Amino acid sequence: MDLLRIIIAILLPPLGVFLQVGFGKHFWLNILLTILGYIPGIVHAVYIIARD
Repeated sequence: MDLLRIIIAILLPPLGVFLQVGFGKHFWLNILLTILGYIPGIVHAVYIIARD
C-alpha cells in the first residue's frame, strides 16, 4: 500500500499526505510546500509516507 501512496504523492503530493495522516498539520504544511514549489511538496509527502 505504501508504494501506491508514494506514486500518488509524486502525482499529487497533498493527496498522498492526506491518505497517510488525514487533515493534520502535515497535510496543511504539504499544501503550502506544494504551492511554493512542486518538488518540496513531493519530498515532504514521500518523507511522511516513508516515515510511518
